Amino acid sequence: MGRSYFVDEAVEKYLGGLQADPASCVTGILAGQSSPQRDFVVLAVQTPQRESEEPLKSSRGGSPLDDIDVEWVTEHARQVSRMLPGGLCILGLFLVTPPELSKDAQNTLKRLIFAMDKCISKGRLWELTEEDVTDRVTLHICSKTKKTVCKTLDVKDPKTSAKPADWKYQTGVSSSWPMLTCSVEVDLQIPLTGSSSDNTDKCMKDGLRSWSKQIEAGYCLISGRQALDDSELISGQKKNQKTTHRQTLPARILVSDEQPELDERCSALVQLCSGSMRVRGVIHCRAYIHNNKPKARHAAQAIKRDIINTVSSRVEMFLEDLLISEGSRKGLCTGQQALPRRVFAPMPFSGLSVCDYMFPDESAADVAERLKEMLDWETPEEDIDISLESNQLFSPELELIDSHSDDSSKRVISEVENPKIHNAPQYYAGVAVAATIALLAMATSLLYFSE
Repeated sequence: MGRSYFVDEAVEKYLGGLQADPASCVTGILAGQSSPQRDFVVLAVQTPQRESEEPLKSSRGGSPLDDIDVEWVTEHARQVSRMLPGGLCILGLFLVTPPELSKDAQNTLKRLIFAMDKCISKGRLWELTEEDVTDRVTLHICSKTKKTVCKTLDVKDPKTSAKPADWKYQTGVSSSWPMLTCSVEVDLQIPLTGSSSDNTDKCMKDGLRSWSKQIEAGYCLISGRQALDDSELISGQKKNQKTTHRQTLPARILVSDEQPELDERCSALVQLCSGSMRVRGVIHCRAYIHNNKPKARHAAQAIKRDIINTVSSRVEMFLEDLLISEGSRKGLCTGQQALPRRVFAPMPFSGLSVCDYMFPDESAADVAERLKEMLDWETPEEDIDISLESNQLFSPELELIDSHSDDSSKRVISEVENPKIHNAPQYYAGVAVAATIALLAMATSLLYFSE
């Protein structure tokens, strides 16, 4: 028996309203939440057209399937994945074709699925677990009969064959999913070993990956209780599947300032750096978890991954913006520069929310325009919550430090690996400390987590 997908009726309405011209096709993404037992689909979005691009039609007598812009489909999926809060992810793709293209649709979907997964996973910092579902859903829709064929592909196996899956529409799939919230004060310093784009990317990813491992290893408190093992996320209450009440659960992360390798000797790699990058500010995180007997540890994993994803996405977007505006990483200016703020907007009909990132020179109108382009829906500006990170004293920012500056104490030149711990680890309520060695003194980076 294949996997089961429980799909919100809003997705059914959206897919039913898609119109494909004769001899053309429509692609799009499917998003929701995976669990070991079943998957939940709460969002479907067609791939937007590129500027001056016509609907996909056959050229020179060929098939429109051959004209699908794989790079654009995967780029759209990558950008939408940034807009999803914790617990939600891209589950797969759909393809709408005329009846005569049905036989070749599955091969096209397989090609798109593997390209999409490669694109999204490339920037992922957190590690997959054995429980993470690697099946991705493909949905083929006949534009004439509206018949659907649902199958899954295991992206871990390039030689995988498509397996049949159940596609079931339901009302209010996510209406009562609990929401976890957490505000995080970040102060993270990353050494840079070179000025080229390749070196910068590598340093950034290495620094963020080291920090993300601390977050993953941290203890999580949800509503003041430690989220461990298979304990139920919400216990001691009557379960009513028909309720539409959504609980909001505050979360905290406890991260040790010590490393877990108690028996390993200190080994410091000394390396002269061209500068460093410091990311700091207060960020807002949130995650949703399904109400099908949710486990506390799954909820903890969802909020941790959202913390990691939002920091990583902002740094990526900041560097991408500089590349576009200045054409080269060599144009990076030292000093403090604002990172994009996270804002939230409601997802139509589901009660969930999506996020976007607003640069200092942007407004809610710019966010609404992006939501229309990326998610294919209209969002009134007044429905966009831009207040959660609006405090200018704590807005996320990025500081670039040049090692050639006169202040030599800012020259980060080494990174500690496997320090030997003589004392018992100390756990700070809501504090994560990431240590680096400076030329003259130890420069300590602090991460403070609060409700």
